[in-house]
Amino acid sequence: MRILLLITVLLLVSMNPAFAADRPNILFIAVDDLRPELACYGKQHIHSPNIDRLARSGVLFERAYCMVPTCGASRASLMTGIRPTRSRFVSYLARADKDAPGITTMNTQFKKNGYFTASLGKVFHHASDSAKGWSEPAWRTKGVQWYQRPENHELHTRRQKQGNRKRGPAWESADVADDAYADGVIANQAITDLRRLKDRDEPFFLAVGFMKPHLPFIAPRQYWDLYDYEKIQLPDNYYVPKDAPEKSIHSSGEMRSYAGIPAKGPVSDETARNMIHGYYACVSYTDAQIGKLLDELDRLEISNNTIVVLWGDHGWNLGEHTLWCKHSCYETSMQIPLIVRAPGINGGQRRDHLIETIDLYPTLCELTGSTLPEHLEGRSFAGLMKSPDIDWKDAAVGRFQDGDTIRTELFRFTEYTDRKGKLVSRMLYDHSDDPNENVNVSGSRKTSTLKFTSELHRMMGRSKQ
Repeated sequence: MRILLLITVLLLVSMNPAFAADRPNILFIAVDDLRPELACYGKQHIHSPNIDRLARSGVLFERAYCMVPTCGASRASLMTGIRPTRSRFVSYLARADKDAPGITTMNTQFKKNGYFTASLGKVFHHASDSAKGWSEPAWRTKGVQWYQRPENHELHTRRQKQGNRKRGPAWESADVADDAYADGVIANQAITDLRRLKDRDEPFFLAVGFMKPHLPFIAPRQYWDLYDYEKIQLPDNYYVPKDAPEKSIHSSGEMRSYAGIPAKGPVSDETARNMIHGYYACVSYTDAQIGKLLDELDRLEISNNTIVVLWGDHGWNLGEHTLWCKHSCYETSMQIPLIVRAPGINGGQRRDHLIETIDLYPTLCELTGSTLPEHLEGRSFAGLMKSPDIDWKDAAVGRFQDGDTIRTELFRFTEYTDRKGKLVSRMLYDHSDDPNENVNVSGSRKTSTLKFTSELHRMMGRSKQ
């Protein structure tokens, strides 16, 4: 009788994809402050050959959006699969385990479903966040200096003594190897872990969080040399949008802590061009580290059984609307790159459907045959990866501080309210003729506002069906 019971259990386990021996691994790559300014997104001036290679073998989502354009809140929302509110997932210091106690995070869910879960670099903002969801303690780089040029390191050290918000230069180009900076060290550790995890009996969920292109823009010189400084131009809309709400424009405070950046007001054109140059260099530097991981998957012969996800935690502003950093409800802060490669799904495809980062959690559960917790507020796009013709959502919704923003097929609409919920201001941008969001038409009676109202009515009608 006991033998019969054992055979029955083994049969059930072998038939369940959540326990099958060939369950796919997951390589979950997060990139801090990466906006979709990449060659595979049509920006040919960017050197991103490895992310482009991933796009050719995966599915690229052209219109993916974060839930909150600041790192801690964005990551906590993504990893829990639930939406932000005015009091939940608010700032860069947000924690999933504090803001959403009792919610099963993505790493925890995969650990429960038999995965070995590991975290390298910046995945959650805090390494200790949702720590029980990792099979081993989350790993972060230690002892790696921010700056490699002695004069910059000395300046940074001196300014740090004046306060934590005092830092060295906003950029650095040094003639050093990739692993002189943190992202190169993270890549090396990820390669070591891939080799170690390959031979385990259970599949792995390896989350790798790269730091660049987050400020300061520090990268080996070879990546700076990919770009000609003389050809770098300021954005065409280096000005505040017409009739933009005051609340929509911030002072780029994150940037102000770096040496050489004025405490307020615009930066010089030279500084702006150096910042853009540095951002591009850091994108290419991190792209090279991603390439090392993709190469290692191939070398270990596990590419065909590994889901690879590449996502940015939010967008970034490079002077658009006078803004630097993120922290706004504009498209430049909300839109992210998202590429997913999965076994059995044809690569080289693109989707222009509206994706929210809370959709990632249920998608990975479906792709691996793992159980889905009931709390999830996103929707799996696994079916969308297989066919673009399935019925899909009409909007991507996000927020930042006092602003709630919605991206539809043709529009971005944002409302700013006070703490009591009273409307303060609005902005509406018609992407059919103003993709750079330069003219707020929310106060006009132009065709744009009528079209947006019609679109909302259509969406509400669909939601009732």
